[in-house]
Amino acid sequence: MGSKNKLKRFKENETFSNVIQPERSTLLNNAFSLKGKWNKEFFKNDAPIVLELGCGKGEYTVFLGKQSPEKNHIGIDIKGARFWRGAKTALENKMKNVAFLRTQIELITTCFATGEVDEIWITFPDPQIKYKRTKHRLTHPERLADYKKVLKKEGMIHLKTDSEFLFGYTLGVASQMGEVLYAHHDIYNNTEAPKAATAIQTFYEQMFLEQGKAITYMQFRI
Repeated sequence: MGSKNKLKRFKENETFSNVIQPERSTLLNNAFSLKGKWNKEFFKNDAPIVLELGCGKGEYTVFLGKQSPEKNHIGIDIKGARFWRGAKTALENKMKNVAFLRTQIELITTCFATGEVDEIWITFPDPQIKYKRTKHRLTHPERLADYKKVLKKEGMIHLKTDSEFLFGYTLGVASQMGEVLYAHHDIYNNTEAPKAATAIQTFYEQMFLEQGKAITYMQFRI
């Protein structure tokens, strides 16, 4: 994507009513006005809140919003030029239950209050195989500890990935830190796979399937 395109999208994001872009300093000072008030002040309802972490272009967040209109969905990513597409689509379709938050995943506890979130989706994240700094891995124990703080007591985490490495790694971590509710290394060849896992396919997921790649999926609590 060219720099002109990026700038155009950044400017457009500023006009979108469904895009929230807090200053990093605001979050670090624990002064984010929507923390603990997402339902009351943003969505103006009491529906469950579902997050998608590292939402990329936002297509999965939008799909989830269509599939579950009775829930509020927030896509989170630091790259606003990417989720511009999802935000624009949600506005065009007048989806009042979909929003996008531009921030780093590591700052999630400054954006949401304890127990404010009902579910978390992590879809096709970078498995960070070659990096020594595994803390950036979205299912690293430190990240999962953060998610536990913002999730309700019975809050569920979903991981969907084409990476057998990340699937295996997360399975081990989740088993130690909590309870694995469901796990399968090839959900499209499993008749008992939860509908939530197979009903939505992103552009890249369809591409992986065409290449014969297995898609893994797991549900767990921390």
